[in-house]
Amino acid sequence: MRPIRGRPDLPPPPSPDPGRNFVLDANLRGFLETNKDVVRVIRKPVNVNHVGALAAQSDQPLLFENIVGRPGFRVLDILVKNRNLQARALGVGEDEVMKTLAYRLRQPPRGIKQVRTGPVKEVVIKGADLDVRTLPILFQSETNADPMMTCMNWVKDPDSGRYNTMNALTTFTGPTSGFSLFVSRDTTVIFEKYKARGIREVPIAFVIGVPPAYEIMANYAGVHMDSWGEVEMFGTIMNQDVELVPCETIDLMVPAVAEIVVEGYVLLDQIEMHDCGPSPMMYGIPAKAPQPAVRFTAVTMRKDRPIYRAVQTVPETDHQPLPRLCHEAILYNRLVEMGVAVKDVMFPTWGGAMSCILQIAGVPRDGVIADALMALMSTPYNNAKLAVAVSADTDIADPGAVYHAITLRADPGRDVFIVPRTRGHPGDPSATPIPGDPFNRLAGKMAIDATIKSRLNVADFERAWPRDWGKVDLADYLD
Repeated sequence: MRPIRGRPDLPPPPSPDPGRNFVLDANLRGFLETNKDVVRVIRKPVNVNHVGALAAQSDQPLLFENIVGRPGFRVLDILVKNRNLQARALGVGEDEVMKTLAYRLRQPPRGIKQVRTGPVKEVVIKGADLDVRTLPILFQSETNADPMMTCMNWVKDPDSGRYNTMNALTTFTGPTSGFSLFVSRDTTVIFEKYKARGIREVPIAFVIGVPPAYEIMANYAGVHMDSWGEVEMFGTIMNQDVELVPCETIDLMVPAVAEIVVEGYVLLDQIEMHDCGPSPMMYGIPAKAPQPAVRFTAVTMRKDRPIYRAVQTVPETDHQPLPRLCHEAILYNRLVEMGVAVKDVMFPTWGGAMSCILQIAGVPRDGVIADALMALMSTPYNNAKLAVAVSADTDIADPGAVYHAITLRADPGRDVFIVPRTRGHPGDPSATPIPGDPFNRLAGKMAIDATIKSRLNVADFERAWPRDWGKVDLADYLD
């Protein structure tokens, strides 16, 4: 088959039985074993400071077995970077990722199952023995002074008891101290609820090393805390019961199958300006922001060389798709409700996490695509500065194919429109800063209809290829 530029050279996951999904592995180690055909195991010694730069060069999972200075740990990165890996995470065929995720998000929460103990409790470290800096934490960029942990963190709503999860950059400043950057709307609301009760130390758990389906759901953003928390939906996404165990030093429950859990408290009265690390756009904007201090109280983990699940933030890594996968699914549902023949929705890693591409089936009537593009740009998540619609024959994951469609299927005079002065993303360096508000900016948005147009001769858009293109492979003829 001809290579497709911009797509990883990964074998497709096997097709499930008709009408059924794969049975997903209940823990990360099982997932790695099931998908060992695409997991690259690095056995050579690797400096922990080099892991991020190496992981960012890969389109498939990397498991580092020999971390210099951290002999008791392994490090893993790249689990959901592309549609192939996302399909493996959800247990479906590659073409079914968005439809499946959109469907599962419409289902009721499955809830959780509480158990007394689990693998994550095999080792417990607290008190004078605790030093969180012994974990293989990565430096996220050349400009960051300290290493930053990039994992799922859990807090509990004091009203409902529901868990809210997000990924926050957490900087370690001592054996039991650090700062954490919280940008989640729901987490902020939860903190305000604790303040209203006079509580200034909020229990928090940093959860590391779970099946990637957990991570996808953990990054959900939308109105939901009045109905369910993300943790209640883990079982829905996995289509199986999820077991939680109590923490050692705080009143929270965490996944029994996790590789590592760091327990602690967020100190709401101790706020300092601190380094934000790189955004998904690859810029250090905002460079600093007010962040609460964190006091760590325990680490629990598996005893057999626990896997530290890293998330290198830049350049094109899991950092871009993770917060946007559920967003894509929400947009999929919204557009289908509008009657749009959606084939896929994607925030590509190469789009700076600010570009959303809609792929449609067929040739819709005039007006449909313009409405769809406005829906993409007006989402509450504020990360579709550029919205592009393409037809089914354009490879949505290939920047060259998308650019080709923009060039030859869009008439700038009628297929491009701009909306000025809208909500800008805080990480967009081209957006206008708002004084005193580091988490918001002002910017315009642009939409491009690069689909095959019903107003034109559809046959004119049929691409020309060499004879037997896709049937012969040059590699078969090379020595």
